[in-house]
Amino acid sequence: MGKYIDLHTHSNKSDGSMTPLELVRHAKQAGLAAISLTDHDCIDGVKQAVCEGERIGLEVVPGIEFSAKSETETHILGYYIDVDNEDILCNLSEIKRVRIERTAQTSKLLKELGFDVSVQEVLEIAPGGIVGRAHFARVMANKGYVSSVKEGFDKYLANGKPAYSNRQHLSASQAIRLIKGAGGLAFAAHLHLMRKTDEELFEFLSRMKEEGLDGIEGYYTDYTPEMQEKYQALAKRLELLISGGSDFHAQMKPHIRIGTGYGNMKIPYSVLDRIKKEKELIDNGK
Repeated sequence: MGKYIDLHTHSNKSDGSMTPLELVRHAKQAGLAAISLTDHDCIDGVKQAVCEGERIGLEVVPGIEFSAKSETETHILGYYIDVDNEDILCNLSEIKRVRIERTAQTSKLLKELGFDVSVQEVLEIAPGGIVGRAHFARVMANKGYVSSVKEGFDKYLANGKPAYSNRQHLSASQAIRLIKGAGGLAFAAHLHLMRKTDEELFEFLSRMKEEGLDGIEGYYTDYTPEMQEKYQALAKRLELLISGGSDFHAQMKPHIRIGTGYGNMKIPYSVLDRIKKEKELIDNGK
């Protein structure tokens, strides 16, 4: 049996439903060898997760997922970041302010569509104070406006849908520089959500590589086999690393399983091995 990993997970410090401790234990029970906690614009649960992983024998990579300014949807994952880095902490404070504005805008858009979802209601199910679209989708499902969280996303909250807000604080370049400044490695997440043509995606990733991008998400829950093959070939062409993850949110997105996504995904430990080797080279100044 091989060892498998999941480098894209969320706790209730952002828009997952499990605490960081519960998430780590769940990953261990699922038979994973390593995970990364990559909460949205938040590092509050990372130290807890790392400590719990050390206690129970699960490798936990300190991580984050930055939302970046984009006409569509661009997220940058950071691995092995220093969670005490001053620049990271200062920017997260401003990011939280912008998120509050985005939360109010999303609530307004939903109300204009006839869905009475208040900011207070989503805050009540966001114990970490970081509100994401999953919280809105959960409230919509709880109130019977949609049949599931997935339907809420697909019809109203996903990029390009009527209640989507793209208000962000950082550009992709700024997110990459923050991650690199905190000693981390930067990866572009779920490439299909950028909604770029193959040529546009190649050009964008080429520019981001010049800014310090280390890799792309080569495995992801929503990738078809053809997409996975295409993106991994793209990484090879650009000489970028690959990462991979389920984008696990527990009960906030109950259709997604940790480690396996919809049930068939398997991300080999060798993916993390290559990331760790690159991190070691960077730390040694090579």
